[in-house]
Amino acid sequence: MMARKSRRMMSQINVVPYIDVMLVLLVIFMVTAPMINPGQVDLPSVGQNLAQSQDPVQVILHRDGSLSVLDGQKGGEEGIPHERLLERMVALHRAEPERPVVIAADRNVRYEAVMQLMDVLKQANIQRIGLLARGRSG
Repeated sequence: MMARKSRRMMSQINVVPYIDVMLVLLVIFMVTAPMINPGQVDLPSVGQNLAQSQDPVQVILHRDGSLSVLDGQKGGEEGIPHERLLERMVALHRAEPERPVVIAADRNVRYEAVMQLMDVLKQANIQRIGLLARGRSG
């Protein structure tokens, strides 16, 4: 008679394939990360450029949902958390009540996010709110 070799269940997990997949994903992310530029706002376009009488404050809504405020009179672009936007706009409105505020939202941002931003500006009692768009060339 032949002796049977007893088989035991292997109770260890083979992690080598998981490491291979992780390394492939790491290479993919390392290659694609420099291609993503979150600081660029892709504005929608309109038929004509509109002239503005006063230098407005721009509230920029980026594609990733982050906010920044661009005040041409006081300096450059400044990132701001959503929670502090209302108090910043109230202070701006107290200092210059007639100064317009323009929302520059990326074209890929959801409409709901723009409406929520407009609601915050209305809560700050800002009357002159506009939407920034890029004019079509040609």
